[in-house]
Amino acid sequence: MIKKEMIAMLLAGGQGSRLGVLTSKVAKPAVAFGGKYRIIDFPLSNCINSGVDTVGVLTQYQPLRLNTHIGIGIPWDLDRNIGGVTVLPPYEKNGNSEWYTGTANAIYQNIGYMEQYNPEYVLILSGDHIYKMDYEIMLNYHKSHDADITIACMPVPMEEASRFGVVLTDDENRISEFEEKPEHPRSNLASMGIYIFKWSVLRDALITLKDQKQCDFGKHIIPYCHEKGDKVFAYEYNGYWKDVGTLGSYWEANMELIDLIPVFNLYEEFWKIYTNSTTLPPQYISDNSRIDRSIISEGCDIYGEVYNSVIGAGVTIGAGAVIRDSIIMQNVQIGSYCRVDKAIIADNVTVEENVQIGVGEEAPSKLDPRIYSFGLATIGENSYVPKNVRIGKNTAIAGITQECDYPEGLLPSGESIIKAGDM
Repeated sequence: MIKKEMIAMLLAGGQGSRLGVLTSKVAKPAVAFGGKYRIIDFPLSNCINSGVDTVGVLTQYQPLRLNTHIGIGIPWDLDRNIGGVTVLPPYEKNGNSEWYTGTANAIYQNIGYMEQYNPEYVLILSGDHIYKMDYEIMLNYHKSHDADITIACMPVPMEEASRFGVVLTDDENRISEFEEKPEHPRSNLASMGIYIFKWSVLRDALITLKDQKQCDFGKHIIPYCHEKGDKVFAYEYNGYWKDVGTLGSYWEANMELIDLIPVFNLYEEFWKIYTNSTTLPPQYISDNSRIDRSIISEGCDIYGEVYNSVIGAGVTIGAGAVIRDSIIMQNVQIGSYCRVDKAIIADNVTVEENVQIGVGEEAPSKLDPRIYSFGLATIGENSYVPKNVRIGKNTAIAGITQECDYPEGLLPSGESIIKAGDM
């Protein structure tokens, strides 16, 4: 029988609704990051760098892009005869198709996958965080404490603690209490949603709680194990970790990459980030272009000016165009004499010439002020913006737009254009 010491289960089914039009057609873990990468590349790279060679990736929402990106796992050295990477979508059982109804329910539905490896330990990961972590060090910590469950935690500012599940620990880091998004937190040690379980403990909890609706780790599995007397420890992590769950945090995390000494270095030799990228020609930078503090990915043709921006692969920026403080994803066409300020433009967008994006004063979004804020202009993938129009701040565009969609040539701050079928 196959036996693996530890396998990983990577939860990558999230819709990422707080990313608005960026995730209307793609799962959050498949969203581009840092030019040529996608968010899921980070936990997958952490796995292979940590010696974890068996990874189940649980998909659900808009899985096509994710499935195509992962393929058989070649870029991460996860194309193995025994183990490797396996994409695990919800599937039909006895004539009825069951969607995953919570993080733990998704794992429960794949007990058969885990059993075939008979692991000693199971590592539970989220597919939508940006970080580098050696899971082997966490496993050694788990073993040294003879823990049943180890939860990766990190200190957060006390004023932000209510956004997280927080833990209270004793002198040995054994967890004494959990608080799931408490209004008045008593600790600032926040769960990162990264868990190591003894397989026997996880299996028992999943089976016992299998009928629990919306079964989740933070709300159900871990409290159940804790009440049962299982030994639950906190593993404190003090490296870089970013939940890019909002447009603001996603924009900030990309902008941090272009600092002169970035907090998060994408290019360290000893901890490489791998991705599935097509072979592209090198960048072409024209004699008249200017680039300052920016990432320019392969296959780009730059004829204009780029400042403080992250430019994905295969992007063309026309002559006379000026891009500032923006994220331009892959295969975007920006026409001549455009001005783009503090925008996020998704894959395969065409912006015709002389368009101005990010103009005027801020105004709250009428579509959803919780999502479209931070002064950003956001354009969803496969959209089209006609020439000579102006687009304000806290705006959203999705779909093929025409001149008549912009009264007097303007989409004012706080407004949006969402074409039918594009949300």
